[in-house]
Amino acid sequence: MSLKWSVCWVALGQLLCSCALALKGGMLFPKESPSRELKALDGLWHFRADLSNNRLQGFEQQWYRQPLRESGPVLDMPVPSSFNDITQEAALRDFIGWVWYEREAILPRRWTQDTDMRVVLRINSAHYYAVVWVNGIHVVEHEGGHLPFEADISKLVQSGPLTTCRITIAINNTLTPHTLPPGTIVYKTDTSMYPKGYFVQDTSFDFFNYAGLHRSVVLYTTPTTYIDDITVITNVEQDIGLVTYWISVQGSEHFQLEVQLLDEDGKVVAHGTGNQGQLQVPSANLWWPYLMHEHPAYMYSLEVKVTTAESVTDYYTLPVGIRTVAVTKSKFLINGKPFYFQGVNKHEDSDIRGKGFDWPLLVKDFNLLRWLGANSFRTSHYPYSEEVLQLCDRYGIVVIDECPGVGIVLPQSFGNESLRHHLEVMEELVRRDKNHPAVVMWSVANEPSSTLKPAAYYFKTLITHTKALDLTRPVTFVSNAKYDADLGAPYVDVICVNSYFSWYHDYGHLEVIQPQLNSQFENWYKTHQKPIIQSEYGADAIPGIHEDPPRMFSEEYQKAVLGNYHSVLDQKRKEYVVGELIWNFADFMTNQSPLRVIGNKKGIFTRQRQPKTSAFILRERYWRIANETGGHGSGPRTQCFGSRPFTF
Repeated sequence: MSLKWSVCWVALGQLLCSCALALKGGMLFPKESPSRELKALDGLWHFRADLSNNRLQGFEQQWYRQPLRESGPVLDMPVPSSFNDITQEAALRDFIGWVWYEREAILPRRWTQDTDMRVVLRINSAHYYAVVWVNGIHVVEHEGGHLPFEADISKLVQSGPLTTCRITIAINNTLTPHTLPPGTIVYKTDTSMYPKGYFVQDTSFDFFNYAGLHRSVVLYTTPTTYIDDITVITNVEQDIGLVTYWISVQGSEHFQLEVQLLDEDGKVVAHGTGNQGQLQVPSANLWWPYLMHEHPAYMYSLEVKVTTAESVTDYYTLPVGIRTVAVTKSKFLINGKPFYFQGVNKHEDSDIRGKGFDWPLLVKDFNLLRWLGANSFRTSHYPYSEEVLQLCDRYGIVVIDECPGVGIVLPQSFGNESLRHHLEVMEELVRRDKNHPAVVMWSVANEPSSTLKPAAYYFKTLITHTKALDLTRPVTFVSNAKYDADLGAPYVDVICVNSYFSWYHDYGHLEVIQPQLNSQFENWYKTHQKPIIQSEYGADAIPGIHEDPPRMFSEEYQKAVLGNYHSVLDQKRKEYVVGELIWNFADFMTNQSPLRVIGNKKGIFTRQRQPKTSAFILRERYWRIANETGGHGSGPRTQCFGSRPFTF
């Protein structure tokens, strides 16, 4: 390995970390270690929706100052979950405004007495705007669902003899033209048709706006001098893996820092000192996608230890996958080899839970992905839970990591206020997910009105900012605009295109799919000279509905749509098309409309994860592509499951 490359990558690490400093602290996934403790607050919380006309009664009466039950009736609400489908009340299912959660947590005595310990409250997701109090004291606010936020509450819980703390969280799911995703509140003022003060939430995206505490709320501890953030970038020079790291320590300027990299057998393969440097791993095992290598998804462990002169010690272990990503004029490369996205789009969505995190559902989904022969998915249309990305790292499932920039269609959603928030959201997303080897590309939006004049500046600024935050990954957004009218396309690294030929137009005319799809690809590539992903395609199929010849909404029609797309994709993937992501992995809930029969039925699996005919069609295709490209796997009729121990 040349000294030149080593110096360049250390310099790149320093540059990346100088960008990361703008992110206002780290957001390491909370986990236990010899110096850290963790208390999950999953379970039943007290809950109340503010049904007052202005939705502000909770603030006016200061519900946070005393236990919630003392100001009125409460419901039991499971966390994590969406609140919408838990009761039999349509008014709560469709509620817009402030809802209130409360939970009393019993703290270990040492947490309240040891002033050399920090106690941190972390909310992994609160959709959409959240205000948090501890024992009636305001501690933090956060705008935006899907991403974590936290507050140091040490002074509040270490200020007296109490061993409990009361956590109150008010959440507002109202969407405006400047939120992500955007929306508008429409007031119906005709009192001959609507009750006085009647309003509805209008959105331009096609999934139900579930709300609540969708992921765990946790309390965790660290020493007062602690590891705040870790940034890792990797490269490969010949057979030597390069792991460039930068570590932020808070609480003291006087400390010693040691790092060591362990392989999957627990053997130390490299070590270093100081808060930044580069580890070299001879004969490195690379992180490969599922079916692309005999041993995919190899993960090392970066163990970090910080010690102060007062012998305060903090430990944190970060999983690390060594891999590279690059884009050429017609290829997407992982570890220098062409990679083809054969995958799905998903939603965090299920019966009863809504968008609530659920381990059995998550493991079932990953087993289905591997049964399918899928090697990738897009987090349509918002960041998924961190546990999802951890499983992707473990199983080799490649991720296009998308922010909640869906439904950006109004002109006012391209102004400075919206752009400011969008930039902040990308900072939070990159800060959270930057170290996951499975994440190979950022997506800053889905189907925006990118033909509007302000879109050029908006997306140029947004994509430039995202690349400054992370120089190691390509950036895209997903378009449904015309190839010659999309003002954001010049700034992306990979063209991602959604199209629904013979579905949303030319209804029922399967014969137009192939010529229209062929023209789509030819026009986009001729104009932009960049690799292309068919980022959405599909058709609704109601399970058990059969029609031959095929008719819309039958399983046969969905199968025929896929077959026509696949014929063209098989030609173009030999040239410049680098992926196909079916819409959708599973049926999901939407707002009620005449176009939706209890949700979107474009899934190849039902909402209960049962396969439709198209699932078997796609499975046969994905395994065939994997075998054609020299993929490694057990074939389409059997499935091997990982046996390595998995810990967070």
